Amino acid sequence: MSSTAEKMRAWTGPAILSFGFRPFFLGGALWAALAMALWIGMLSRRLALPTAFDPISWHAHEFLFGYLGAVAAGFLLTAVPNWTGRLPIVGWPLGALFATWCLGRIAVALSAELPPISVAMADLLFPVTLASVLGREIVAGRNWRNLIVLAMLCLFILGNALFHWEAARGYPGAQGVGLRLGLGTGIMMIGVIGGRIVPSFTRNWLVRQHSPVLPTPPMQRFDKLALLALGLALLLWVIAPMAMVTGTALQLAGGLHLIRLARWAGHRTSAEPLVLVLHAGYLFVPLGALAVGATVFWPDAVGMGSAQHVWMAGGLGLMTLAVMTRATLGHTGQTLRADTGTIAIYLLLLLAVLARLLAGAFPGLASLFHTLSGLTWIGAFGGFAMLYGRYVLRHRPEH
Repeated sequence: MSSTAEKMRAWTGPAILSFGFRPFFLGGALWAALAMALWIGMLSRRLALPTAFDPISWHAHEFLFGYLGAVAAGFLLTAVPNWTGRLPIVGWPLGALFATWCLGRIAVALSAELPPISVAMADLLFPVTLASVLGREIVAGRNWRNLIVLAMLCLFILGNALFHWEAARGYPGAQGVGLRLGLGTGIMMIGVIGGRIVPSFTRNWLVRQHSPVLPTPPMQRFDKLALLALGLALLLWVIAPMAMVTGTALQLAGGLHLIRLARWAGHRTSAEPLVLVLHAGYLFVPLGALAVGATVFWPDAVGMGSAQHVWMAGGLGLMTLAVMTRATLGHTGQTLRADTGTIAIYLLLLLAVLARLLAGAFPGLASLFHTLSGLTWIGAFGGFAMLYGRYVLRHRPEH
């Protein structure tokens, strides 16, 4: 068995276990929709989960470490075989890994009935196992350039562990170092990985359109400078979120990444939403840096919660949705083109982000905008599950 395709064809069990993106993209999308429905119930005080986390901390944890953890796993389990030339994880080992992710969701939801150390161990079992598997593949494949991805995954795990530690000590996890480390690492992942795939996919599409203007090749000197600035700014934010030097560094990083994005010729991709949405998702990286940085200088005008949601709902939400739709189409043999339903879920996600920001801007209408944001978020990810579930649940057709 000498190729990824041969190993996938050798698996004769359920199609959903034939490649990493299948269970984790579908499971992550379903969890994003279900967890938001639960959050709406908790906001209205019509529902109370038996979780030891306060409601806001549960909400933040499950979207950052729960949802994003699943999507990151789906992406990396699909990409690493291409990076290393080694065979993918398929079949029951993949199913077992997915089961550990599900175990974490259950443990956190029922954490009021369990010892904190047991909850943390159950939740961390999945990402630690994932990192071990990916680390083995990267080292065995001698794919040293992608060790940075493994390092970021380890920081993400550390953020989750700190979140549990802070919550066990009675500190609101949604305001702690663990959340900032996890969110900062997620944004850095977009900066590094998104900085590769966005200009690459854009170039491929523009070449087919015979465009005279193409994106600047990724990872040039300016890109490295922008990533260094973002990394340092995020580190400062994790350590000292309200320091003046942090606000200044975030403003600088935001400006550099606006320039970086402008070099990728996104304005020429309006005819194909599947490509354009990648640029829109990346745009929330610098916009979030500018918004979070602004809270340092104008804390009363720009709330930290709303500013962080530019990154969490906008950057992480839209970029992951964009990657999930494209990767699912590409790896299941579909045409790489956004249909009406796909465009609709992109627009619903953007509306969810806008409504969440309006909730912070108009406190008197916060309940209305929170509900609107939650419902459109459910529509976006529930819509992905409905539209793309048919692809991940059946084997790729042979040509």
